[in-house]
Amino acid sequence: MNQAFIIHGWEGLPEEGWRPWLRRELVKRGWRVEVPAMPNTRFPIQQGWIDFLSRLVGRPDERIFLVGHSIGATCILRYLEQLPKEENTGGAVLVAGPTKNHRQIPQIQSFFTTPFDWPAIRYHCPKFVAILSDNDPYVPESEAEVYRQQLGAEVLVRPGQNHFSHDDGFRELPVVLEKLLGMAS
Repeated sequence: MNQAFIIHGWEGLPEEGWRPWLRRELVKRGWRVEVPAMPNTRFPIQQGWIDFLSRLVGRPDERIFLVGHSIGATCILRYLEQLPKEENTGGAVLVAGPTKNHRQIPQIQSFFTTPFDWPAIRYHCPKFVAILSDNDPYVPESEAEVYRQQLGAEVLVRPGQNHFSHDDGFRELPVVLEKLLGMAS
């Protein structure tokens, strides 16, 4: 059985935005889905989030799929780079995920204190889709090239979608469902 872990971003909640909709759609299709409330969401600490996600996932395999929004996507990258050599996942969909702290937000700086280990991330996850917007106030469109070059990701840049958040009016995000189901088939 396929399983998805949907990780919210900084100051996010599991029950807001498009996450509840995605959970319902995946459950209808027979998936097991976890949408956890990440710890210390106002002042997230990288290792705390990685440890929390590691405990939640347990031992990953090719039926485990990860979906992250904003710093939740960054957390997924950090989680993947720390996996033991023998552990892998099936794929990841990263929505508006920063690889740099573009706005120098102090509360999320712990996720960016060291460079990403891109080879390790790729080793533990065979498929990536990165979904970005051309007018995101937090994550510039230039991140598309990072995802393409470093992960070989399929990159989708959507016009005028801001940060794909609850505050931007997103209650559904069908492209995430489509890409996730495609990865799992």
